[in-house]
Amino acid sequence: MLGFIVKRLGLALLVALAVSAIAFFLLRLSGDIAVAIAGEGAQQADLDVIRKTYGLDRPLIVQYLDWLLKTLSGDFGTSIYFKTDVAALVFAKLPVTLILGLSSLAFALAISIPLGVLAAVYANSWIDRLALAIAVVGQALPNFFFALILVMLFSITLRWLPVSGSGSWLHYVMPTIALGYYIAPAFMRLIRAGMIEVLSADYIRTARAKGLSSHAVIVTHALRNAAVPVVALTAVQLGFLLGGSVVIETIFALDGLGYLAYQSITYKDFPVMQVIVLLLSVVYVLLTLLADIANAWLDPRIRVS
Repeated sequence: MLGFIVKRLGLALLVALAVSAIAFFLLRLSGDIAVAIAGEGAQQADLDVIRKTYGLDRPLIVQYLDWLLKTLSGDFGTSIYFKTDVAALVFAKLPVTLILGLSSLAFALAISIPLGVLAAVYANSWIDRLALAIAVVGQALPNFFFALILVMLFSITLRWLPVSGSGSWLHYVMPTIALGYYIAPAFMRLIRAGMIEVLSADYIRTARAKGLSSHAVIVTHALRNAAVPVVALTAVQLGFLLGGSVVIETIFALDGLGYLAYQSITYKDFPVMQVIVLLLSVVYVLLTLLADIANAWLDPRIRVS
């Protein structure tokens, strides 16, 4: 197991390093940092001074290595637009994104597990078809469009929920539903497939023959075994939620990392954008690593030598 973890950790670090390099070069190619600092209409002489001061006149590979060494030493730089320390700015926004990601994950599990169990228990019935239809709609409907539908219904028409902001738990209700409903179908299909397989196993028939109630058979025996792959998927989906919250946070003006990323792109604040990409990529690969370890730990059929 230790060797498996070390190999996976090394691969995760390489992926995070590759993502940081790709993001660095793409961000540099998307615009001139000197222009972002000096502003539109700046004189060429001023731009040359800025490039020399910030080392922007050096080759891109040299700039990347310099940024990487500073980042590894804890120096994340200063925001061009916000004029503050990038690390302090990013970590101040992180709790909002974490709350949104965790609440969306909890909402997805809350609706997908019952639907998946019902679809498996009543396979090929109208209940199964209804659950699959709900899953198909959730997967096919873009989350930003679903978010706008929620705004029209609950904010504009019914006036139950606030449109934007992050001042109270009410501000998280619609973003949570919009993000959670989008990832729920993956959980629902996985649970349904696992439950159908487990319910046909010999030990389930033995449990029924012993006179156990349907609730005990389904919840205590079947669901506990069918839910093993969900543990790994949960870690992966949480990473997706943290990295994919840019659109939802922008729509609802939640003051988190996603909205900060949108602002950074708008104002060409490259230092902030670079750190956000690095942070989210590291979180995602680490969560994927945890998912692989969970799979190896829970499923003895996976070799970890």
